[in-house]
Amino acid sequence: MAILYDIPLVTPLAVLYLLLLSPAPPPVLAFNITALLSSIPELSSFASLVSTTISSDLSHRTSLTLLAIPNPYISSSDLLTRRLSSTSLADVLRYHVLLQYLSWSDLQKIPSSGVLVTTLFQTTGRATSNYGSVNITRNPSNGVVSIHSPAPYSPSNATVLSLVKTLPYNVTILAVNSLLVPYNSDLVASESRPPLGLNITKALIDASNFNVAASMLAASGVVEEFEADEGGAGITLFVPTDTAFADLPTTVRLQSLPADKKAVVLKFHVLHSYYPLGSLESIVNPVQPTLATEAMGAGSFTLNISRVNGSVAIDTGIVQASVTQTVFDQNPVAIFGVSEVLLPREVFGKGPPVNAKPGSPVMAGAQPPESTSSPENSPGLNGPPSHLSSPPGFRQEITSEAAIAGGLRSLVLAMFCIGLYVVV
Repeated sequence: MAILYDIPLVTPLAVLYLLLLSPAPPPVLAFNITALLSSIPELSSFASLVSTTISSDLSHRTSLTLLAIPNPYISSSDLLTRRLSSTSLADVLRYHVLLQYLSWSDLQKIPSSGVLVTTLFQTTGRATSNYGSVNITRNPSNGVVSIHSPAPYSPSNATVLSLVKTLPYNVTILAVNSLLVPYNSDLVASESRPPLGLNITKALIDASNFNVAASMLAASGVVEEFEADEGGAGITLFVPTDTAFADLPTTVRLQSLPADKKAVVLKFHVLHSYYPLGSLESIVNPVQPTLATEAMGAGSFTLNISRVNGSVAIDTGIVQASVTQTVFDQNPVAIFGVSEVLLPREVFGKGPPVNAKPGSPVMAGAQPPESTSSPENSPGLNGPPSHLSSPPGFRQEITSEAAIAGGLRSLVLAMFCIGLYVVV
C-alpha cells in the first residue's frame, strides 16, 4: 500500500515572508563629518576650515571620500596664507569632497590611466566643463595614488599619504600632501599670483626670427587682448617663425584676409591658460580649445597637441607643426616658436596638409588624435554614467565591496526562489 506524504503548500506570501526575514546589508546612515574630523588631532586645522565653511553641505550626504590635508601641509600652503573670500575658500574645500565612497582596496584597483570622480564643487555650477572632478591615478610600479585635475596641464595635484579612517559604505578619509585647486577657477587667477605685465611684441622682437608675427600682432590689435589675459588663467602662445611665414604656399593668402578673420587666425595660435613645455610634453587630453574657440563657439578652432618623435606636435587638421624653441616661459605666460603657421580648417578648408614635406618627422609620425566626449557624458559598461566614471579610452569600472555583496545576495535569493518553485 502506497504511503502518501503531505507536502506543505508554499504560497507566494510565504516566499515574501522568508525574503523579508533574510539578512539585509547595513543601512547607510548620515554622519557628522565635522565631529569625525575633529577627533583626529593631526587634521585639526583642516577640520576647522571645514566646520566654518561647508559643514552644512555635508550634513545630509553619505557615501563620501574626503581628501584631508594634515596640519603641516595646511600651514605651508601659499594659497591659504592669502585672504581668500569665503566663497573661494568653500569651493576649494568642496573640491576635496568626492561624491563616491572609495575603500582602500578600491584605490588599489585603479589603473595607471586613471578614473574620474565627481567632487562636491561640481554641484555648485561654478565648475567649468568637468573640472569639478578629479582624476585619480595609481602608479603600478610603486603603488602611489595621485589626485589631480582632469585638465591636461593643471599644476594642482596631490599624493595620497595614508588611509586615516573609514566607515564602510559611508565615508573614507584620506590624508593628502597638498591642497587641490579647481582648474581654471577665478581664485587661481586673481588670488594666487600677480599678473606679469609682459610686453609680448617686444619679447618677440628681442627673440629675433619672429618679426612677421610681432608685426601682425601689433597691427591687428589682438596683442592687447593677449596681454590682458595675463592677469587671468595665463596664456600660451605658439608663434610661427619668419621662415614659417615665408614658406606658406602661394594659395594661402593670409595677409589678404579681412581684419576680423585675420584676428581669429592669430587667436587660433593662443591657448587661454599657462602651459610650460613640460606640461605640453606630458599631454593627456590632446584636443585643446584656443582663444578663437572662445570667440567663434565651442568645438571649433581647436588644436590637437601630442608628443611625436620626442617633440611637441601641433595638428590643426590641415597643418602639422612642431615646437622648435622656448621664447619665453614665466608663469603666467609661455611663448613657443613653432615651425609652421597654424591654419584653421574653419578658414582655410579641410584639404590635405599644406605643409606635407617628404621625410618630415612630424608628417611621418603624427596622427590626429580622435576627439572624445567628456567622461561624465559617456555611458558606462552597462548603463548610465556614475560619479565614478572612466576617462576616454578606458572601459573599466571599479566595483566596491558593497556592489559585490549585493550581487551575491541577489544570486542566493534567486536560487532560493527557484528551489521553492521546484518543491511546489
